[in-house]
Amino acid sequence: MEDSVESKWTLKSDAKSEPFLYCCSACDCSEEPFHGKVFRNRTKARSMSMPSAPSSAKFRRTQSLHGPSPVTTFGPKACMLKNPKAVMHIQDPASQRLTWNKPPKSVLIIKKIRDTSLLQPFKELCIFLTQQKNMIVYVERKVIEDPAIANESFVSIKKNICTFREDYDDISNCVDFIICLGGDGTLLYASSLFQESVPPVMAFHLGSLGFLTPFNFDTFQSQVTQVIEGNAAIILRSRLEVKVVKEYRENGSVEEMSLVTNGNKTMQYQVLNEVVVDRGPSSYLSNVDLFLDGHLITTVQGDGVIVSTPTGSTAYAVAAGATMIHPNVPAIMITPICPHSLSFRPIVVPAGVELKIMLSRDARNTAWVSLDGRKRQEIAYGDSITITTSCFPVPSICFRDPVNDWFESLAQCLHWNVRKKQSHLSSEEEEF
Repeated sequence: MEDSVESKWTLKSDAKSEPFLYCCSACDCSEEPFHGKVFRNRTKARSMSMPSAPSSAKFRRTQSLHGPSPVTTFGPKACMLKNPKAVMHIQDPASQRLTWNKPPKSVLIIKKIRDTSLLQPFKELCIFLTQQKNMIVYVERKVIEDPAIANESFVSIKKNICTFREDYDDISNCVDFIICLGGDGTLLYASSLFQESVPPVMAFHLGSLGFLTPFNFDTFQSQVTQVIEGNAAIILRSRLEVKVVKEYRENGSVEEMSLVTNGNKTMQYQVLNEVVVDRGPSSYLSNVDLFLDGHLITTVQGDGVIVSTPTGSTAYAVAAGATMIHPNVPAIMITPICPHSLSFRPIVVPAGVELKIMLSRDARNTAWVSLDGRKRQEIAYGDSITITTSCFPVPSICFRDPVNDWFESLAQCLHWNVRKKQSHLSSEEEEF
């Protein structure tokens, strides 16, 4: 690392042959890292009005999946245990392990809304965390206000739960780790709640598709206990930092999370799966220019273009004909959607490059952009979309390790598609 780069991190070690550990300036380095041995009594404020610490540090863009140099943190307390035997800075994916600077005391539960099949698992998890593990549980307010959950059986649980509202309350400094109950969409939603450092995410497969959710709920108590004790492998899923710049228009509405500079409005997002630019409701083909580090690469003429992370390569991108990339590969994938030209096929570029998408001069209509299927908005002439690798990955907790989990998820999705096709064919035969 260059000496000119300022860093607020310190390297912590001792004379014994213990693994090295990076600690941030927010940690109390007088305490030894927590490995499930001792719990210290401490209190934590439940108030949602706690102001978040200002982010004054400006991190340079990096091509590593490990975030800001030398290493990033995941929420207030979690970081990755450094492997002293690793060659260079990037570790073997199978050796990436979770550790805690201090024992975790708060957890955020993300539950799929209006799904009655999740009521019992949600109740069991809340009772286990609050009563047996003595943890502070955060849940989104609309989950507690769900009519299916507002009955007498949840009265004793609701009084021990802290609630928050999306886009209103900042919980980035309140949550030590996250538990998702549902399908892959719950992990995407959890990612959208944290626009900077993301706490470790433990995802249980209780939805329709479980590519990103490796845990089964049958043995949740032992699995959650292992995570609390810091005994788990993690995979760092890179995100995309997306800036949507719109020219000032007199009739334009000012949206939230926007900054007005030089008359233009800039909105910034963190995206885990993909950025999709398409033609929207227009019957004309979309026509957008694609720039790579300031150089015009091609003009995409077709239904649109997908810019995805390796995690998102198994989502919309693979349906559009792209290949699948392991999440530990530092890359960005660019995939055209039904291209009119035969010369443009899916390409993979290094993580850290800067992509820019604008409407072409020959475009006959505007375009639309969506980010992880949300925040859909129109892109007109003069607007631009800038995409690069984010410094804040999503640390996803593994069931076994990053390699085995990924290949097992591929096999599960293949079997799921085969079963779905067989059930569809059998239903057609019955109708016939």
